Amino acid sequence: MSAVRPPGAVDIANLEGHEGYDVRWAWSDGPLETGLTCVFRVKDEARNLPWVLPGILRAVQAVVLVDNGSSDGTLDVAARVAAEQGATDRVTLLEYPFAVSRAGTENLATPATSVHSLTHFYNWSFSHVRTSYSMKWDGDMVLTEEGVRTLADLAWQLEGSGAVALVPRHSMTVVSESEAWIDLGVDFREPWIYPMGPEYVHKKAFEWELRVFPEDTERIHLPPGMCVELKWLDADEFAHWSSTAFSEVRIPRKRREWQVDRAIREGRPESVFGLTRVVAPPGVHVVDHVVRDWLPRAPRPLVRRDPDAEPDAV
Repeated sequence: MSAVRPPGAVDIANLEGHEGYDVRWAWSDGPLETGLTCVFRVKDEARNLPWVLPGILRAVQAVVLVDNGSSDGTLDVAARVAAEQGATDRVTLLEYPFAVSRAGTENLATPATSVHSLTHFYNWSFSHVRTSYSMKWDGDMVLTEEGVRTLADLAWQLEGSGAVALVPRHSMTVVSESEAWIDLGVDFREPWIYPMGPEYVHKKAFEWELRVFPEDTERIHLPPGMCVELKWLDADEFAHWSSTAFSEVRIPRKRREWQVDRAIREGRPESVFGLTRVVAPPGVHVVDHVVRDWLPRAPRPLVRRDPDAEPDAV
C-alpha cells in the first residue's frame, strides 16, 4: 500500500511563504479522474469570455479559471456565462492576487518559485486540475464548432496515451464590430494539451513559462481552422510584455503578431502576406461571422505560405 502524504505537505513552496499559494499536485494524493480540464489564466477578459467559454464548456469536462487582478468584472462574467450554460458545477473560479512579472526580461529576472513568477503562477493554476489531462487556454481564444467537436472527441482518445496535442490558432485583429483582419500567412502551433504528472510541469524559460514533456512523447497535430485568437485594435495587446524587441529565433510568433499589429495600425495591412480582411454581414458581429460561417467555409488549405519566408516554428 502506498504511503499517504502528510496533511499540509507541498510539492513546490513559494519563495515568499504566502499561505495558500504553494503548489500541491493532485496526483500526489492518488489517481486522477478521467477527463480533460481547461485551465485559463486571465486578466481583464470580460469582453472575450462570452465568446470563449460556451464552446470550451461543451468541449471539456471541467474548467479552472484563475483571475489575476482584473478590473473589468472578469470573474462575474465567467460565473454568469457558466450559469447560462448550466455548467456552474464544472467551473472552478479562483483569484491569484499577486503582480506577475511581464513576459521577457521581467520574467527572466524573477525566481521561478516566486509568487510573482509566471512559472509559479502557472503551476499553482494547474495544481487545481483533478483530471488526467489538462489544456492550457487563453481568455481570447474562440472555438469554431469544428474545434468543439475535435476537442470533445480528443478527450477520450487521449486517455492513457501519454500524448500531447498541438493546437493551431489564427490571430484575428478586430477593427470594429463589422471588420477584422485574420492572419492566414503562418501556421504556428504549440503543445497545449498534456497529461497531468511530474514529467509535465512548468519550468522557467527566457521569455515565459514552458511546460516540459519527455522527448519521446507522441505529438498529435490538430487541424487548422479550430479557433481564432482575438486581438482588439482599441487595446494594447502587448502590455504584458516588458519589451517588444521580439527574438525571431525564440519567439517568431510574437514577432509576427507585432508586425501585423503595426501594419494594421499604420494602414498598410496588405503589405503582410496572408493577412486577410473579413467584413461581416449587417447586424452580425465579425467574431460571430468568422467563427460560425467564414472560417469553416474558407478554402483549404487554410494557411497560405509566403514562398520567401522561413519555415514556421513548431
